[in-house]
Amino acid sequence: MTGKHDPCGEGAGSPASPRLWSVDEHLADVLFAATPLPPIELKLLDAQGCRLAEDVRAGADLPPFDNSSMDGYALRTADTVRATEQYPSVLAVVGDIAAGAGDLPKVGPGQAARIMTGAPVPPGAEAVAPVEWTDGGTGTGRAAEAMGGGDEGAEVRVLRPVSEGAFIRRRGSDVTAGDTVLEAGTVLGPTQLGLLAAIGRATVRVRPRPRVVVLSTGSELVQPGEQAGPGRIHDSNSFTLTAAAIAAGAVAYRVGGVPDEASTLRAVLEDQLGRADLIVTSGGVSVGAYDVVKEVFADYAGVDFRRLRMQPGKPQGYGRIGGERGVPLLALPGNPVSAYISFELFVRPVIRTMLGAPDVHRPVVRAATTAALRSPAGRRQFLRGRYRPADGTVSPVGGEGSHLVGALAQADCLITVPEDTTALPAGSPVDVVLLTD
Repeated sequence: MTGKHDPCGEGAGSPASPRLWSVDEHLADVLFAATPLPPIELKLLDAQGCRLAEDVRAGADLPPFDNSSMDGYALRTADTVRATEQYPSVLAVVGDIAAGAGDLPKVGPGQAARIMTGAPVPPGAEAVAPVEWTDGGTGTGRAAEAMGGGDEGAEVRVLRPVSEGAFIRRRGSDVTAGDTVLEAGTVLGPTQLGLLAAIGRATVRVRPRPRVVVLSTGSELVQPGEQAGPGRIHDSNSFTLTAAAIAAGAVAYRVGGVPDEASTLRAVLEDQLGRADLIVTSGGVSVGAYDVVKEVFADYAGVDFRRLRMQPGKPQGYGRIGGERGVPLLALPGNPVSAYISFELFVRPVIRTMLGAPDVHRPVVRAATTAALRSPAGRRQFLRGRYRPADGTVSPVGGEGSHLVGALAQADCLITVPEDTTALPAGSPVDVVLLTD
């Protein structure tokens, strides 16, 4: 994922004063080589959540034949014109038709065929009288009872007129052969998969959901459910980022708590490469003595680390593992808030691009801040907030610390303060990145 900007080129700065990259520059580099995954053919249930790679046309009518929408009697409408409860039309029952039946009786004048919901309408029939409009075919007058099998020569009394076409689902009334039923780019959910099955499709050509391996590093990490001893903390990043990847549309695999050991990290990476379309790490990208992520990725060509003019989330890394055609990598900082905000700004757009989605970025709206805001000079600040669309306002949640996961869990947006702004009074308009799907 080598980008358009060269961190060692013009403007990179001296080792004593490394260049600071803008958020927009880094995002452009990250997205430069991100492309939609090639289409593949999948079975229907395996394609859930994927986007269609081509238009889907119906090969046949749906329904494929005229069928009954009710349990009742298929009949000719002329035989019921004068039917009333006092003077019902009495019709001879010439047979029973269940759903899936192929051998259909012919309905002539003064005749009816007992029919079940979904069963094909027999020749000669023009409508269906629901069982509730009859005596049930038993002569008892209890129309709400379930219809039983009739004897040879059985009769049914129809208690009201039935109009032509009543309670018949006409062939092709839902979908006509040749219709485009789903367009390329459609996300396949339960109803779309049901439609594909209904028109007889067993497989479909889609852009697959990218497989994202989420890996958190740090010898201080222990897994939830385990005791966190002195100097240890529970690994939350791998859960946050894995859930965020799934929410973005990916298939995500969590690999949590990789210790700060170069050999271990290398082994984990090599093990995960075979199932990854994208690798996301958190931790080990700053200037600490034990930041082994930078040490390990230095072995791979095309992985760059840089500092951005943003807060939180200043240290970032990106590139590919395994050469130009290798697996894309995005290395995020380890502080929980920094990691999540970095994911939303940089990783999510890559996942959405791989999906072939048109909505790569989160929506941004303008809102008035309910409190005064402060921001460091030269940094694009991303504050956590709660957005109220009813009155177009946004309120900060928690402080600026990149460890405040309690406040992060209460936020539904990010308040953006530009690099050239250090203070904003309450009531000022700001850009708000909405985090809710």
